[in-house]
Order: sequence, then C-alpha cells, then structure tokens
Amino acid sequence: MNGAEKEIVAVAIFAFTYLLIGGRRLKVLPLNRPAAALLGAVLMVECGVMTPEQAYRAVDYNTLVLLLGMSLLSAYFHLAGFFEATASRVLKVARTPRRLLLYLVVTSGALSALLVNDTLCFMFTPLVVEVVLRGKLPLLPYLLALAMSANIGSVCTLVGNPQNMIIGQLSGLPFVRFSASLLPVAAAGLAIQYAVLSFVFRDVLGNATVQAGEGPARPLDRRLLRITMAALLLVFTGFVSGLDLSWTALAGAALVMVLARRDTHEVLKHVDWHLLLFFAALFIVVEGLNRTGLPDQVYSQLRGVFGATTSAQAWNLAWFSAFGSNIFSNVPFVLVAGKWISGFAQPELMWKVMALATTFAGNLTILGSVANIIVFESARGHVEVGFWDYARLGIPVTILTTVVGMLVLLLLG
Repeated sequence: MNGAEKEIVAVAIFAFTYLLIGGRRLKVLPLNRPAAALLGAVLMVECGVMTPEQAYRAVDYNTLVLLLGMSLLSAYFHLAGFFEATASRVLKVARTPRRLLLYLVVTSGALSALLVNDTLCFMFTPLVVEVVLRGKLPLLPYLLALAMSANIGSVCTLVGNPQNMIIGQLSGLPFVRFSASLLPVAAAGLAIQYAVLSFVFRDVLGNATVQAGEGPARPLDRRLLRITMAALLLVFTGFVSGLDLSWTALAGAALVMVLARRDTHEVLKHVDWHLLLFFAALFIVVEGLNRTGLPDQVYSQLRGVFGATTSAQAWNLAWFSAFGSNIFSNVPFVLVAGKWISGFAQPELMWKVMALATTFAGNLTILGSVANIIVFESARGHVEVGFWDYARLGIPVTILTTVVGMLVLLLLG
C-alpha cells in the first residue's frame, strides 16, 4: 500500500471510529465508546496504517497511569463511605430546595477538581436521586446541577477530567500555575450555573423544607477515610511540589492499598477500566490520523483565521475548541488539536484556553461529556431527559460560562 492509499485508509478508519464514538449505538453494530475506539485501533494496525510497534509507542502511558491512580483513590473514598456521608451531610445542612441546589453545585464542583469528574458523577448520582425523591422535589434541576458543576469544577486542576490530564502531559504545565489561572474561572462558572438554574427553576424551587431522612446507608469507615485523605493530601503536595503527576497519583493509591488491609479485588472492581481502554485505543487511532499529515494541513489552512494578536487567537481558539469538542468529543479533539498549540504566540495561555473551552463545552448538550451521560443514564429509571430538555439550559450556560471564563482568564491568566 503506497502513501496516498495509507492516508485514505487512515482517514476512513478515523471517520468510521468517530462516527461510532460520537453517535448513538447502531443497531447493526452495537458498540459502546471503548469498543468503538478499540475497533478503530485494531483496524489501524491490521490495515497497514501503523505497525504494532508504532501502535505501542502511540499510547501515552503517563496519562493512563495518572487516570488509574486517581480512579483508585476515588474508589477508596467510595469504599470508605465518603460520598454517602457527604451527601447525607449536605441534606442535613440544606433546609430549602434552593439551598440544596447551591450546596450540590458547590460540593460537586469542589470534589470534581480533586477527583475525576466522571467518577464523582458515577458515585453521586444515585445519592442525589434518593435525596431529591425523598424530599418530593423535581429531579431535573438537581441532576443538571450535578452534571454541569462536575464539568465546570473539574476545569481548575490537571486531574479534574480526562482532557485536562492529557493537556497536562502534552503541555508540561506546572500544576500550581495551571490551577492558579483556572480556579477563578471555575468559581465564576459555578456562580453563573447556579444563577441560571435557580432563575429558570424559580417556580419549582419554593420554600418547602427538605426532608433530611436517615443517615448514610452504611457506616463511615473512619480509618480507611483517614488513610485515603492523608494519601490524597500527600498526592496533591507532590503535585504542588512539581513531582511527576502520574507516578505521584499511583504512589498515593499504592500507599492506601498497603495501609488499608482490605481485599484489593474490592477496590479494583470500582476502577473505570472502560475509560482506560478507551484512552489507550484512542491514542492509537489519533496517531494513525496524525501520520497522514491531515491535522497539520487543517491547521495551516486555519492559522490565518485564528488572528495575529494574542487576544484574537485566544477567543478564536476557545470557540473553535468548543465547537470541535462537541463534534469529535473533547478528548479526541485535544489529542488532535493539541499539536497546534506550539504555533501560537503564547502557548501556555492557549493550553489554558483549550482546557477551559473543551471542559465548558461539555455542558452544551447531554452528549457533550461522559459526566452528563453517566448522570442521566443512571437516573433514567426516574426521569427521562431529552436532547432539547438539556440543550435549552446547556446552551446558555455554556455560552455564558465560556465568555465570562475567557474574560477572567485573559484578565488574570
């Protein structure tokens, strides 16, 4: 197969893979996102676009190790009963529906910055559903609050969401410098999200008293919680000190494994292996596309469109990233477009812009982020949320948070 034929095959495999990833499952080919990515990776090798050795080299193992380490820490928090205890505490403090909405936004936003937002949504959604139904409150505003705040809050650290992890590995940005710029952006975004939701649902968020009900379903394992909290503190101390993100996170998880004295099979069941497989396969698919030179050609055509000034480049990259993230999904977009950043006047700022835009773009539609899908699929037995039910709020929240976030970033970052 000559070079031109390889390019055609690689582009066809890439397009086919992202059709499966971005769309709903096809009846004739019922594959979920990890399986679709794996199929694409296998096709890249079997069709001769890449050799097996090139495929192995395409995988960014640092990102996989970082995701594994943070997932293990999240799993230990779950086993300790931390998420249930936190939800129970929020219920006791929140006496009104509006205050419950506020506390949910703040709690979800803050925890998603420390732990992977997808994992947080997986752990929190059943608890939120139980709490809201017990209080005889409408589910929709609280599910929107959980999903959107998990996306928004995750923007402010390099471990908050999968695309930020990739940005951290590709850019080499220091953890503290990244968070110092994006923390005010996340705070502004959470405030806007709460304001929009509380205004739109003002009629249903009355002054009724929220029923706190019983405490958490299972007792809090205080010993395991103390160990995991201490390990997480050590991990973030390592992040702040400039240690390698991936191995610092994995070292923290290994420390908990040693000290917890619990069957490790129990914690390993809670690791999102599907996400790890998705990432590994995706690296291969994207590298197959990169080898055609097509992404470089696209950038060369768009380079003039981004503008000459730093401000113009930042704004244009933000909207291009938001659009691209909803067409290709945020993680694949970052993998493809990340190689363009070195061509901008201020690469560090542009990495932050890409993190902001690809993260906030996840709130545009119900399919915009994995966190959204987890929340509304988990609650599907209690409430059906259609595409436009979500989009009528997702669109204004995304536009407002992106505009205000960009203003804050350009002013302070």
